[in-house]
Formats: sequence, C-alpha cells, structure tokens
Amino acid sequence: MIANVELQQRLCNGLAVMKIDLNIDQIQCLLQLVQLLIQWNRSYNLTAIREPIQMISHHVLDSLSLLPFIQTTPILDLGTGAGFPGLPLAIACPELTFTLLDSNGKKIRFVRQVIMELKLHNVTPIQARIENYVATTKFPTIIARALAPLSQLTLWADKLLTPNGTLLALKSKNIATELACMNPAQISQHKLQVPYIEGERVLVEFRKN
Repeated sequence: MIANVELQQRLCNGLAVMKIDLNIDQIQCLLQLVQLLIQWNRSYNLTAIREPIQMISHHVLDSLSLLPFIQTTPILDLGTGAGFPGLPLAIACPELTFTLLDSNGKKIRFVRQVIMELKLHNVTPIQARIENYVATTKFPTIIARALAPLSQLTLWADKLLTPNGTLLALKSKNIATELACMNPAQISQHKLQVPYIEGERVLVEFRKN
C-alpha cells in the first residue's frame, strides 16, 4: 500500500493548488477517510477507484472543488454513494450541516462508520431511494456528483429544494445534450480544474424558481 506520507503530500499539494486552507486536524481526518475507504473497499466494493493516490484526487479533491459554491445550510448530498462529496465537505466545513442520502445499504453503513470514527457531528446519513425520500424540512442547497442526467436531477431536487434553493451538480465537460432541455434562465456553469484529474470538470448550478 502507498505510504500515508505520500497520500498526505498529494492531498496538501492539491489543497494548495485549489487555495483551500485546512488545519492539520482536518487534513488528518481526510486521510483517515481515505484509509477507511481503502479498508472497506477490499470487502464491499464501494468504489471502482482502487488506487489510494487516485482516491485523493478523484474523491477528496474533486469533492472539495464544490467549496467556493456552498453558502447556505443545511445541505443534502443526493445519491452520496460512499459519502462523496458530502464527507470531505463536512470535514472542511464543520459549521455546516449535511444530510447524506443513498439507497445502497453497504455504502450508508460505511458512511455511518466514518461518522463514528471521525466523530463528525454535522452529518446525518439516510438510507432511502431518492424518489421515496420525504424530508421533514426542505434544503436551500442540494449537491450531487456523477449521479444522473440534469433533467432527472432537477426533477428530484425540485421537490426537496426551498424556494430559490440551489442544486450544485458536478459533471464532466460533455454536457451539451443534457443542457439542451434545461431552462437557461435557471442554469449557470462554472469550469473547474481539479488537481491530478485530466480534463475539465463542470459545476452546473440550477436555481429553483
């Protein structure tokens, strides 16, 4: 297994490029998150990414690319999978509260284990299908990463967002077909460059009318 010092160097270098300032405790929490993902992935196949060094870039840094765009709380991570982008964002923003929603039992069990081991007090995991989830309160911010086409995402988000709430969807750059059926007045695009990830990433911001 790659040495933890190499993972820490990759993480710190990436954070510096992205101009994200975290303290040593937060950096150690992110590294613990990756170590737990490595351990669980051997048995439960939580992610197709097997290389720890790629977990830093493709899971942690990719998730943290949302940081400049998150302004209001509580936040719903729709289809969080093994906790991305919600867990890295919760570590980076302890003052915000996150609900992590997914239907996959083993992935939500992993999220619960991370919450317990890292003592994260601002994260609530929920196992449910998105279409069956009934929130007690609506969310001003919903985040999603590599989950579904924008048309489907906005349908799901619409019933869960507050008026004027925002959906932040991380996408690859080839989304012209998805955007064609969207109302341009509700959509903003932000180009992202995540360290150690080839190609451009796009953040699509959808605002509910």
